[in-house]
Amino acid sequence: MAKIHLNNIAHSYQPNPNGPDDYALKSMEHIWEDGKTYALLGPSGCGKTTLLNIISGLLTPSEGHVLFGDDDVTSLPTEERNIAQVFQFPVIYDTMSVRQNLAFPLKNRGESVEAINARVEEIASMLGLTDQLDSRALNLSSDAKQIISLGRGLVRDDVNAILFDEPLTMIDPHKKWLLRSKLKKLHQEFGFTMVYVTHDQTEAMTFADHVVVMKDGEILQVGTPKELFERPRHTFVGHFIGSPGMNFLPVSLEGNKAKFNGQTIKLNHDYSTDISDNIMLGIRPEYIAVTTPDNGGIIASVTNVEDLGKHKIVRMTIGDHTLSAIVPEETEISTNEVSISFTPENTLIYRNNLLIEKDK
Repeated sequence: MAKIHLNNIAHSYQPNPNGPDDYALKSMEHIWEDGKTYALLGPSGCGKTTLLNIISGLLTPSEGHVLFGDDDVTSLPTEERNIAQVFQFPVIYDTMSVRQNLAFPLKNRGESVEAINARVEEIASMLGLTDQLDSRALNLSSDAKQIISLGRGLVRDDVNAILFDEPLTMIDPHKKWLLRSKLKKLHQEFGFTMVYVTHDQTEAMTFADHVVVMKDGEILQVGTPKELFERPRHTFVGHFIGSPGMNFLPVSLEGNKAKFNGQTIKLNHDYSTDISDNIMLGIRPEYIAVTTPDNGGIIASVTNVEDLGKHKIVRMTIGDHTLSAIVPEETEISTNEVSISFTPENTLIYRNNLLIEKDK
């Protein structure tokens, strides 16, 4: 296992980049701790796979260095980095049995027959492949082949890191949940450093100790699922994490109050009167209380109510702005207008899309 240090790395697929827009990965400095699980999360094209391929050695960064522990591995090929990588589509040998596929990485490294058999049986049991060990991979379904590919990545217990590039894309939803649980169990047992690429926030938040949120080639925030939900440092993180995502409203500030659409919203902190341009208030749908319009508060017009069984999502407008609230299932929304209020301790203020940090 190894600490992964991304030392001022950046990458452009152009030979002579002229500016930030020419970089698929903009300059970044990050340390990912030994033995932790990380998820690279973001929309398609944000640079997740580029970053993973730089860590694995499939791609050499245009700038900067990659260190595993104290060792600079920037110029080392993949086979010399002692990592395992699992790709989006299965990489297996169809002519081999499941057992032979799982054993292949260990056989190549000269492990004893006894050690190989024991490890193959262990991984097969964990992934539900025991009954298929002697079947030819060619005859299996695509999701079974991907599970074998996953097993090939997990079978070695001496790697610096295991890298996953959207490995569960071809797996049916129920099996996805089971496999994520098994990966977490494997991590708890062996302490591998794991990096998992996904565009699915549920996968990221349920798998990883820390989630790395990316957009346009930049890392916007690295944090625990709780940190990303409670205190997103960038408005994009607030939008991207959560379902529905965070609401944002343009406001002006007066001490511990925000002014919006002629209404006053109480805040948990005083803010400088010098902060006046491009200010947004951010509030999660979970922290908006919805009551009848005669209860005071901010009046909003209801546009839709989605009943999800365990709770309701209330879609509303205030002037030209839309927002969503999540309310208990038993809440009755019987009028076109409601009164809403925000929990002050969960109401955040952003300037130029960045969270204004305040001491707790």
